[in-house]
Amino acid sequence: MSDIDTDLMSGISAFEAKHFSTASSLLGPLAEDGNEEAQFRMAIMCQNGLGMVANEDRAFKFMKAAAEQGYPLAQHGLGFMYMEGECTEKDPAKAVQWFEKAAEQGMMGSITTLAMMYQQGNGVEKDEEKARQLFEQAGFNPDEL
Repeated sequence: MSDIDTDLMSGISAFEAKHFSTASSLLGPLAEDGNEEAQFRMAIMCQNGLGMVANEDRAFKFMKAAAEQGYPLAQHGLGFMYMEGECTEKDPAKAVQWFEKAAEQGMMGSITTLAMMYQQGNGVEKDEEKARQLFEQAGFNPDEL
């Protein structure tokens, strides 16, 4: 196992154990070098001020970089940033694009969020049938919602 793999696994373990300053020191250099898993976790820590002072610009930079590499959790996270206007300008249409990318990789949360966006006409044309299909795809019975 390489030092990079060891640092990544140790950083993820520290993150999951809520030892955020340790996670940041291990994952920060990997995130800067382009590791999408490290970027995703650094984005979470930067956004929420975990183990560091909150930094929305860094959070957005890392989340977007990981999402652009195809990391589904980051695609979902970036979708939420655009949907809520957190760490970036609110842009529901861009949110839909990122939720769709994550949904294509099986992210059930993204499929459900897309269903709600179609149901409400948020970032897309309101489309009850498309919303219904997405809710069913996510395992919900639309008639019970």
